[in-house]
Amino acid sequence: MKNKVKLQGFVRLQIKENGKIIDDTGFIKNGLTNAARANLTANPITDFDYLAVGTDDTAFAATQTALVSEVTTDGLARAQATASQETTNVTDDTYQLTKTFNAVGTVSVEEVGAFNADSGGTMLGRALTTTKTVINGQQLIVTYKFVFT
Repeated sequence: MKNKVKLQGFVRLQIKENGKIIDDTGFIKNGLTNAARANLTANPITDFDYLAVGTDDTAFAATQTALVSEVTTDGLARAQATASQETTNVTDDTYQLTKTFNAVGTVSVEEVGAFNADSGGTMLGRALTTTKTVINGQQLIVTYKFVFT
């Protein structure tokens, strides 16, 4: 009997201002890249602990290796996230990354990616968020889940 393991990714963006959530995407399904599939066979998923946001809404393609237009300024540059194991369907079946970015400018976020390095590296997944405008003084909370089913 064969057991098949599937990996699905989900991302959620929340914008917080003055301690209150003012915008929330809910969880959006992401796409897993071909490069990530190859990397995961050689390295554990825990190597992927960086989150980045970008400003382009180009459709996802499994052949993508980076965000189309990654943000590197305004407090929203790629950063190491807090990693944890969570329960979605069975105990500890979810690898979760969470990062709170503090905006110091205005950026219209369209895409989010998870990576295994603070620059370059392999992109595990990418999700389109629809336009989420973050302004100076707001916080952008990114939660990225990878669920093994």
